[in-house]
Amino acid sequence: MTSTTRNEASIADDRAFTVTRSISIAAPAEKVWRAITEPEHLSLWFGRTVLDGAGVGTMTFDGHGAVPIRVEAIDAPRSVTYRWSNDNALDRLPVELDEENSTVFRFTLAPEGEGTRLTVVESGFEKTSDPLANIESHRRGWDAELDKLIALFGGVA
Repeated sequence: MTSTTRNEASIADDRAFTVTRSISIAAPAEKVWRAITEPEHLSLWFGRTVLDGAGVGTMTFDGHGAVPIRVEAIDAPRSVTYRWSNDNALDRLPVELDEENSTVFRFTLAPEGEGTRLTVVESGFEKTSDPLANIESHRRGWDAELDKLIALFGGVA
């Protein structure tokens, strides 16, 4: 599968149980940082995000439902890590974050010319109900969602 931008598509690693994607965004790191950390900005391109003061909440996707999510770590303005219970192979979403069956995704920012290089790595798929199915589903998801982020900043990067 190819991305709808000039960026490469996500890479699924079935042995390491990870999905990785790096993209170039035609925007300064400060703006990209807000887009990946502030709920009102995440909601513009990812799922509708609601977080409480402790960084716990949900990310809701049309046709999929509310996914429990929590901010795990922040190293502003270089990286932010989230944990979520988004097991697409199950027929249901948990009401609360399920520590034992959740995955973790980390966004890392780096300057790239006048723009920003954003890398996401999602790991922990071996803990899900169907690791290979979830890896493939999330690989497709990161392609679609990160393409929306690129578009938010003015189109193809």
